[in-house]
Amino acid sequence: MAAKQGLRIRVKLQGYDSAVLDSSAKSIMETAVGTGAKVAGPIPFPTECKRYPIKRSPFIYKGAFEHFEMKVHKRIVDIVDPTPKTIESLQHLQVPAGVDIQIK
Repeated sequence: MAAKQGLRIRVKLQGYDSAVLDSSAKSIMETAVGTGAKVAGPIPFPTECKRYPIKRSPFIYKGAFEHFEMKVHKRIVDIVDPTPKTIESLQHLQVPAGVDIQIK
């Protein structure tokens, strides 16, 4: 016989500021634990670093470039065996600006 598989909610978080991202993950964990669900995480994923070279000047110093970079931090929180109250509270959760959240 196959073992009964429980429900699992995976919350993916992305943001440019790691401190804001960690505080958002902490509030999600506290909300889930407060409603009676089990939580695994937050699991940090590798930081995605995008670099952009921009020319300094179009005419005189056209061979000189400035380099800018943008870092995207990622976290995953798994909520195991959520209750209906957990799902409802996650839908009404307020996250700060700059944090992208995906719930699956």
